[in-house]
Amino acid sequence: MREFSARLATAEEIADWDAHVLANPNGGNVLQSAAYAEVKSHHGWNPIYLVFTGPDYTSYNLAIEKKVPVLGSLWYLIKGPDAAAAEDVPAMARALGDFIKQTGRRVFALKVEPDVLDGEDVQKLFTGAGLVKTFNLQPNDSTALLDTTPDTEQILKNISSRARNAVRRAIREGADVRRVEPTEENMRAMYKLMSHIEDRSSARMRSYDYYRRFWSNFVAAGQGRFYFAFEDGEPSVGAFVIAYGKKGTYKDGGSKPRRKQYGDSHLVQWTALTELKEDFGIEEYDFCGTPPSSELKNKEHPHHGLGLFKTSFSKTVTDFAGCYDLVLDPLRYRIWNTIGERVTRQIYWRRHHQPFY
Repeated sequence: MREFSARLATAEEIADWDAHVLANPNGGNVLQSAAYAEVKSHHGWNPIYLVFTGPDYTSYNLAIEKKVPVLGSLWYLIKGPDAAAAEDVPAMARALGDFIKQTGRRVFALKVEPDVLDGEDVQKLFTGAGLVKTFNLQPNDSTALLDTTPDTEQILKNISSRARNAVRRAIREGADVRRVEPTEENMRAMYKLMSHIEDRSSARMRSYDYYRRFWSNFVAAGQGRFYFAFEDGEPSVGAFVIAYGKKGTYKDGGSKPRRKQYGDSHLVQWTALTELKEDFGIEEYDFCGTPPSSELKNKEHPHHGLGLFKTSFSKTVTDFAGCYDLVLDPLRYRIWNTIGERVTRQIYWRRHHQPFY
């Protein structure tokens, strides 16, 4: 296994953070971005900017720190570390663990979440290196990814006939779908559309203030956009999408139930992804969350309907490895794992009415 070192980023590196992240082996991740780090800093997490250096590449990664009374701190490398190979992930985690101990930080565990494809070999690799599998946190640890490198006509041919026919019918029938400005009115309309999805699923939404800051940050960075479909002059489908480097992401979405226009939600996605391709040159579009591939046909899964919609564009589900913990203090981690995390999440929900992570 190759060796890595870990250190904190310099002020100069943080000032140009996105450029460094986008130069990582896998092209970076939107949840490693400067805009996202700033959002989390207002919601109970402390951003920590890290640099891993190995034999032949350097990787810039965001960790977010949560301080837990009595136990100390938990560091979460959200969608990281960005490694050139799965074999490098345990080495990076170990390097960061060594850095934490050498600098006297009171961290009881590291949570890693690399965009490495899941599989028995990866599971054995990670657990064999001492990483502990835990529950996944991000919706796109299983997701639908669309290759957007072909020309637009070929992309349309590549999606399923159901999605293709829905897009064409919505265009033919004059569906009103367009990009809209990030005004306060439109952001509140987007949040209202998202609440309809919450009503129909087990999802828990964050506060409007959280989403407003999230959306505003990515818009200000030139990376985020809103797209709406309109029915009778009112927003009926909404999507907030992000272009980060060569990757597009369908981050947030919502829709009114019992709409009249067939294919409006498909046309919103089609308009968004093709415009991100044209304007930013994205090479991949992440529909950001489906049931795991093993659960895709399970009608009882809370996200079954969303999975069907998203896989109408990309026929297969990509499963990433998800979350693993590196234990730095066994006693404090055992307390956290048996009761601390559950109680902390419950208290946080009661106080803030939004998810802990």
